[in-house]
Amino acid sequence: MSLETSRVRGQWLLHRPSATAPCRLFCFPYSGVGASMYARWPSNVGPAEVCPVQPPGRENRLSEPHFGTFENYAEQAIKQLQPYLDRPFAFFGHCSSALAAFATAAQLERAGLPTPSRLFVSSQVAPHEPPYGRFLSMGDDELAMEVTTLAKSMGSQLTPELLDLGLSVMKADIRAHKAYQLPAPLPLPGGVTAIGWDSDDEVRPELMAGWRAYGDDVRFITVRGAHHTFLNAPLALMAELARDMEGVA
Repeated sequence: MSLETSRVRGQWLLHRPSATAPCRLFCFPYSGVGASMYARWPSNVGPAEVCPVQPPGRENRLSEPHFGTFENYAEQAIKQLQPYLDRPFAFFGHCSSALAAFATAAQLERAGLPTPSRLFVSSQVAPHEPPYGRFLSMGDDELAMEVTTLAKSMGSQLTPELLDLGLSVMKADIRAHKAYQLPAPLPLPGGVTAIGWDSDDEVRPELMAGWRAYGDDVRFITVRGAHHTFLNAPLALMAELARDMEGVA
């Protein structure tokens, strides 16, 4: 079943969650792109409904101002997510969006709202460690190449105008990424699954060890694939997510 369901424009969810799902998996997009990056994912992973999150400043929210910082991201997101936190749920984030997902989970806890039973973080160092990633120090030409490559990996060809827009979003997202670092680990009430990729040249799995300080239930797994393999919803990843979502449900 496809994720192409009734889209809600101007809001933080790509589609309206089902009222009958036993649990939900909110998926955050990473730098430079929007929720459509999860278009190849199934609509359900195990018992969980997949709910792609759509931040402002991209795709159907292109005319809206960028969130600026991950703290603002979290504050804005929970206003839209709160009605759908009425049953067990989890967050998934890859690369920079793992930090956005974490920041949102932390903000939910501070506000006394329901928190994710599980946080899936893929290809990202822990938030208390210095911002890490090859693209954080890239110039415009290098970033433009990255945006083009990413679009191709998602099956799109960019016009010069779309490339400029994509580059603008990427640069704003990178600024948010570089500005986000905790002074010390902040354990969360729920569990954490740290996902590394054995052929990932961006963030090696061993660099994710810092997540061990983020709770009593932290699970480390390494999946076969490279940095962008997750876009294709590989069966090994889906099986790992489904395993943990069974526990969430």
